[in-house]
Amino acid sequence: MTLRNASNFLGQCFASRRSDYTARALRFTSGYATSSPLKFRDYGQPNSNCYGSGYSKQMTTSCATLSQSIQEDQSPSNMLVDSFGRFHNYLRISLTERCNLRCQYCMPADGVELSQKSQLLTSAEIVRLANLFVSSGVDKIRLTGGEPTLRKDIEEICFQLSSLEGLKTLAMTTNGLVLTKKLPKLKECGLSLLNISLDTLVPAKFEFMTRRQGHERVMESITAAVEHGFNPVKVNCVVMRGINDDEICDFVELTRKREINIRFIEFMPFDGNVWNIKKLVPYTEILDKVKQRFEGVRRLKDHPTDTAKNFSIDGHRGSVSFITSMTEHFCGGCNRLRLLADGNLKVCLFGPSEPEAVQLELLILELLEPESW
Repeated sequence: MTLRNASNFLGQCFASRRSDYTARALRFTSGYATSSPLKFRDYGQPNSNCYGSGYSKQMTTSCATLSQSIQEDQSPSNMLVDSFGRFHNYLRISLTERCNLRCQYCMPADGVELSQKSQLLTSAEIVRLANLFVSSGVDKIRLTGGEPTLRKDIEEICFQLSSLEGLKTLAMTTNGLVLTKKLPKLKECGLSLLNISLDTLVPAKFEFMTRRQGHERVMESITAAVEHGFNPVKVNCVVMRGINDDEICDFVELTRKREINIRFIEFMPFDGNVWNIKKLVPYTEILDKVKQRFEGVRRLKDHPTDTAKNFSIDGHRGSVSFITSMTEHFCGGCNRLRLLADGNLKVCLFGPSEPEAVQLELLILELLEPESW
């Protein structure tokens, strides 16, 4: 089946879906199969040293047929604009469902049921799908999980994604447990932004909150990220009443002498995390605590698509941000798409559950003849 016919067939699939969220998500995929030709940066760029010229040549050859086949039928801006007028140019890719922590706000103590390895996207499939999104207008990709650094091919994936022409930013969110030793190669392979999750500065409390050890390794990863020139190093902190809300100002202190952006996140409900509104600490309350302790807290100008409310503090090299998912949502400016590790696509974090999500990888791979790749 040709790429153009694949687009028409996908359109027929869309009509059979009933979920509003899914219908909006599927609307995007009808254009991906006919997006503009894929292009790659000159592999003489610095990050080509990551795997050498032989690997670069193989990468270029493997995508040649695909590049020649894709038709330029729609402008990227039209393909990625939804029915609310939002331009979705930011793709979050989950590389794995596995995680080496069991954070209380994220999952139950015994973990969650994982998909079979055969059901998860391979590195080649991740890059193929990313190619289609980037050629359609996506210019920022964030690698997530689970824990993305558990993928043994994480460096290879970063190298291939960072080589896509049109991609401006390659970011990653990680818990930092095994990041320090991987960081030099990851940066060499094109990783440009980094978020590290850390919810407490107290080792004993870290073990209680994550049900695992490793606080010292996360702190080392933050220091290593600063030393490797990531600016800012973003530290994600989920604030929960009675657990770590007494550490808010201690986290802010991390921004005094280093280019660190502390991002306080309101406690959100997820399957299995036993969410309780009594644990929710509203953004306004967190901000009041910061203002009471520090002078010169000033609001910065946020980009229309920012999920964070950003602030600077006099005398601090870093900054402080607030993710107000519960008390002041930011749906109107959302520009994100989420590709799950099993190939499903979600438009909204709080949208359909995975069985109802868009099976983008299956649709595309089944519709295209092998020679089309």
